[in-house]
Amino acid sequence: MKFNPHPYQQHSIEHILENPAAGLFLDMGLGKTVSTLTAIDLLKFDSFEVSKVLVVAPKRVAETVWDAEIAKWDHLRHLTTSKVLGSEKDRKAALKREADIYIINRENLVWLIAFYGVAAFPFDMLVIDELSSFKSAKSARFKALKQIRPKIARVVGLTGTPMPNGLLDLWPQMYLLDMGQRLGKTLTAYRDDYFTPGKRNGQVIYTYDVKGKKEDPIIGADIYEKIIFDKISDICISMKSEDYLDLPERVDNDVIIQLSPKVLQQYNGFEEEAVMELLNSEEVITAANAAALTGKLLQFAGGAMYKEDKTFYELHNEKLEMLEEMIEAANGVPVFVTYWFKHEKERILHHLKAYKPQELIGEASVKLWNSGKATVMLGHPMSMGHGLNMQNGGDYMIHYAQHFSCETYQQVIKRIHRQGRVKPVFNTRVIAAGTIDEYAVEVQERKIKGQDALMYATKAIIDKYR
Repeated sequence: MKFNPHPYQQHSIEHILENPAAGLFLDMGLGKTVSTLTAIDLLKFDSFEVSKVLVVAPKRVAETVWDAEIAKWDHLRHLTTSKVLGSEKDRKAALKREADIYIINRENLVWLIAFYGVAAFPFDMLVIDELSSFKSAKSARFKALKQIRPKIARVVGLTGTPMPNGLLDLWPQMYLLDMGQRLGKTLTAYRDDYFTPGKRNGQVIYTYDVKGKKEDPIIGADIYEKIIFDKISDICISMKSEDYLDLPERVDNDVIIQLSPKVLQQYNGFEEEAVMELLNSEEVITAANAAALTGKLLQFAGGAMYKEDKTFYELHNEKLEMLEEMIEAANGVPVFVTYWFKHEKERILHHLKAYKPQELIGEASVKLWNSGKATVMLGHPMSMGHGLNMQNGGDYMIHYAQHFSCETYQQVIKRIHRQGRVKPVFNTRVIAAGTIDEYAVEVQERKIKGQDALMYATKAIIDKYR
């Protein structure tokens, strides 16, 4: 695919090129990854300013997203990657391979730095995907990066919400960008300059308030917030202000996940067995048996399968893990998640229980969503196609499961993306590569409706085995 950057993406690319320390605080779906990769390509092969790039990312993102983004765009396909993942033996082998970009999950970052040592750390450019996951100055991952930060010429920090719990979260992230030039060399100094103690229990302080919030109500805390933002504005750009961003009303973004080789092999075997069973039955292929076949395959792609007694068994957690990382990246910003099968709802509710997910079950749920107080809300597309006004809630909609109803897909998006909104909607489909998910997405894109959609996908699958 040819890359024609939106103005805000071009601005992001230029920002990275012009700033050795660059923060991109972009909403989900605005192209942080492709913008960063484009800048890496120019820095490596145009200006020759960097030679070895390290990307630190959440596990599922490290496994799938960066490679998929490179494969998606024509101008990036020459870039080579090596994934420093898996066992220690696999990680060491990955580091020995020649590549333009090395990708590691953040859990293995401490190991990587210990493996090379500070003096011999070989990477001259660092990309921190989800910079907000380094918001704790006490974490091992922050301390490890702090050690080697002076060795790195260029750093890019990517996040959608840099301050999930307030302005105190900014200091560790900014330190990894500029080593304390803007907000101070230590967290203590930052607190002393901009905050006053809040709640305490005896001598133990639990919270801090921005200066001005209590002792000077005339000046107000917003003055001190502005001072902080002004200090970091030269190296950090925020893509949340609709006043100056030329954003479309709806930003569509597909997240492609690669199933593990073992799971994909199991899927392919299951698919072939189901197709051959249908062919050997000598039945005429109807909408009913097409629905049965595609339903089974969609369940497998999602990670679980119904038994005959209506209970279910789990097959994999690949999509669930990606969904959790996406919810984590949202940093408390409300996210609406759609599912298709009942067992998907049950598994999502259990897997995301730390985020206190809610189920859309009535008017009270709609009010909760529109109040902005629901971090995660789940709904079935068939139960919310018409009549629900949910445009005043969050901006993010994630489709965990794919399906073959083009009309339903469009209608469920319109529950949020409708008249009265003042901000864009970020609409994301989670697609398991090499599975029936891809046919479902094709049907949605081509707007094939009703039984024709099922028959189209069924014929395409059967043709693989004739």
